[in-house]
Amino acid sequence: MTHQALTAALLLSTLSPALAAEPAIELPPVVVTATRTAETADETLASVTVIDRAEIERKQARTVPDALRGTPGLNIANTGGRGQPTTLFLRGTDSDHVLVLIDGVKVGSPTLGPAPFQDIPIEQVDRIEVVRGPLSSLYGSEAIGGVIQIFTRKGGGPLRPRMSAGAGSRHSVEGSLGLSGGGDRGYFDAGIAFEQTGGFDACVGSLTAGCFTIESDDDSFENASGSLRAGWRFSDQAAVDLHFLRSVTDTEFDGSAFSGNELSTVQQVVGLSATLEPVENWNVRLATGRSWDEQDVSYDGTFLDTFDSHRDTLTWQNDLGLGNAQLFTAGVDHHRDEIDSTVDYDEANRTNTGVFGQWQGDFGAHRVKLSARWDDNEQFGDHTTGSLAWGWDLRADLRLTASYGTAFKAPTFNDLYFPFFGNPELDPETSWSAEVGLSGRHGGIDWSLNLFQTEIDDLIAFDASLGLYGLPNNIDSARIRGLEAIASTRLDGWDLNGNLTLLDPVNRSDGPNRGNLLPRRPEQTFTLDTDHTFDRVRLGGTLHAVGRRFDDLSNRVRLDPYLLVDLRAEYRFSDALRVQARIENLFDEEYETAAYYNQPGRGFFVTLRYEPGP
Repeated sequence: MTHQALTAALLLSTLSPALAAEPAIELPPVVVTATRTAETADETLASVTVIDRAEIERKQARTVPDALRGTPGLNIANTGGRGQPTTLFLRGTDSDHVLVLIDGVKVGSPTLGPAPFQDIPIEQVDRIEVVRGPLSSLYGSEAIGGVIQIFTRKGGGPLRPRMSAGAGSRHSVEGSLGLSGGGDRGYFDAGIAFEQTGGFDACVGSLTAGCFTIESDDDSFENASGSLRAGWRFSDQAAVDLHFLRSVTDTEFDGSAFSGNELSTVQQVVGLSATLEPVENWNVRLATGRSWDEQDVSYDGTFLDTFDSHRDTLTWQNDLGLGNAQLFTAGVDHHRDEIDSTVDYDEANRTNTGVFGQWQGDFGAHRVKLSARWDDNEQFGDHTTGSLAWGWDLRADLRLTASYGTAFKAPTFNDLYFPFFGNPELDPETSWSAEVGLSGRHGGIDWSLNLFQTEIDDLIAFDASLGLYGLPNNIDSARIRGLEAIASTRLDGWDLNGNLTLLDPVNRSDGPNRGNLLPRRPEQTFTLDTDHTFDRVRLGGTLHAVGRRFDDLSNRVRLDPYLLVDLRAEYRFSDALRVQARIENLFDEEYETAAYYNQPGRGFFVTLRYEPGP
């Protein structure tokens, strides 16, 4: 059976028996990323996926990319396994078209662009919100494909210690310790974690392709992390929140005396926010933060280069209630990127100031959201973006939504100035996106269909025709069309969740690549997830199928379809103590998400976890 046929069969098997299923009663999660204000997931007009701590532990996710895999509309590319650079493609947009926040602070490398998902410790994560669709009208540059916000553990309630210890394939070991608590006015959470793996050979390239070297060795990975979050409510009208996250990573990779083969990385985020209610129905939020991305590159122990950067952010946001059914939001964002590197960049810092406004209104069966933003970028001048969304409750169990939005993305410092590989003539990328969605609940099935299209002008991509080794260049345009189908139900005690994404990511620029697929975007992606709890035992599994892709603009390097099956089991000794076991890539599938880079084969992991409930 082909991957496409198997995908279709599994989707049908997810939906068809559910007509007799008993619905599971769950309160919808609260999200804040879609509108920068709190709303429940069933109220929001955006396409949102929330991955909470319970789901992270249910799936036994060992990394943030592991937790994100299977999210509708999202594809992951990794160059060689644990700790290697990992990029996300959200609804077919580029890997740096996703704005990433940690507790409201913008993260990511001003030089490389994408956020270092591979270095963010999963043990410190409380929940992840993934918003699909353009959000530049609220957040500015980078939010062409959407926004991913990661929230660290917050704590609160009685004093609760936690602990985990695990081991598995490829000489992997990991462990964590934490403590949380709070009272009527305050809360805190503190945690530390460590993980190490012997890894495997990351690259199967040659002197002319892939990693441009031949190193037949295992590439190891180590990470140590810590987090602290605390808050205090002075009164019903005033509160503060402080958060800190630090991750230190040592990664081996296949490289040369010119590019290095060892990378030491420090990712760090710190932020402070205060919320005030000067008068009734007027809430004010003041927040400031800094994120660090520090990298030291070596070759066989000999230092080569340093790439240190930081991002400073400052936000002032006002939420004004206009009666019971309308909310107006207005604010100012300011951020500054700065680089300190042994590599000489023509420009090493820049600032951006954005002024934004948003209006949300409920009118019976109709809900409307309108937002606009003006950004002043120090290098690229003014950019104005906007969005409009509308929802119509056709009946209690059926909703129609439609939205339109514009966005932009400023080039990274590497795109512009990296020696021999930068192009200072690049322009910012601009886009518009339109989406129509239908969602409902029938016969015990929660389901949604979302049809979307994105047009990107001046898309930045590697152009082999420029320079001696090729350079980044603005291709004329790209058009991305897609369909997301999502369904979930419960059948005879089994929780079933399935989603299918069909994508048509086409290069629309003039020239020989016109009509080709954009690199590393699969045309089909399918995930089926199932779990069942038997008293003290919980069993589950995930099937993840990805269709064909290409690794280059010319579509000459094909990446074959692949299908992964993971199994998991858990035994609970008590409400607080449990043991978990997981088999990854059950059938030992050989596959690549980036050409010439290996992905892990079959692996087994077992974890002992102690954490009392709230």
